Amino acid sequence: MPKATSDRFSRLHKDSQSESSSARNPIFNTERFGQHILKNPQVAQTIVEKANIKPTDIVLEVGPGTGNLTVLILEQAKQVTAVEMDPRMAAELTKRVQGKPSQKKLSLIIGDFVKADLPYFDVCISNTPYQISSPLIFHLLSHRPLPRICILMFQREFALRLGREAEYRIMVSSIRQCATIRKGGLCDACGEFSGESGPRDPPPPVRFEEFDGLGRIVFSRRNKTVHGNFMAKGVVEMLERNWRTWCSETNQIIEDDVNMKAKVEKILDDTGNSENRAAKMDVDDLLKLLSAFHDAGIHFA
Repeated sequence: MPKATSDRFSRLHKDSQSESSSARNPIFNTERFGQHILKNPQVAQTIVEKANIKPTDIVLEVGPGTGNLTVLILEQAKQVTAVEMDPRMAAELTKRVQGKPSQKKLSLIIGDFVKADLPYFDVCISNTPYQISSPLIFHLLSHRPLPRICILMFQREFALRLGREAEYRIMVSSIRQCATIRKGGLCDACGEFSGESGPRDPPPPVRFEEFDGLGRIVFSRRNKTVHGNFMAKGVVEMLERNWRTWCSETNQIIEDDVNMKAKVEKILDDTGNSENRAAKMDVDDLLKLLSAFHDAGIHFA
């Protein structure tokens, strides 16, 4: 894609206003970062309304783009922290609020959200870059203290997964569909998805990194058996390295002829999960499996 010129970005705000009125093309695709800029004011207003922002709230916005959502959030929130990957978009957003009262309420972080150290926030709103949907969810869930609510836009297929799969349900107490969106505005047809979710509070008594590591193995191939996923190339070797590290840190004797494959298979058999398929497992199944591995000194992070 040709490099954008400054003239092009100076026209974005005017273009968004003119095009949103016709509602012919509510989403502008920036291929470099997989980001989609909302241009339909009805969609942006609906997302902000669903957040029920209080005047005392600090809001985290992920992927603000040129600020079509940001300017609406700034009208209601005490403070907004926006995390933007694209420096060009960050510059446009800065220019958009420059000299206005809302400028003092906006803090901008330029960089990768998944790697960013997040400050305190009460509410998260995101027109999520689709390529970071899953990492974004887990990064939000690992943040402390927990936010009150998250209003997130995803592709419909991913959004539907959030409500039915244990790898997400273990950390999220409630997920509710707010609206489905397509070109032209709000509708009941397929397209992008705006969802509302609340983290479990208190969260499950497990380290997030441990559960995430287990989930990556179990859900790597959802329709395969759990045994098949653990026997995939490199998994047993990785678990043995983790086990040896744990033994070293806890002054445990390391067996000379350890058979990690047999250890893993015994745990799967003893917990009754060997022939289970990931798509059929629930939260209790995963917690019991994780506990059994930990009892054997096998960790995932």
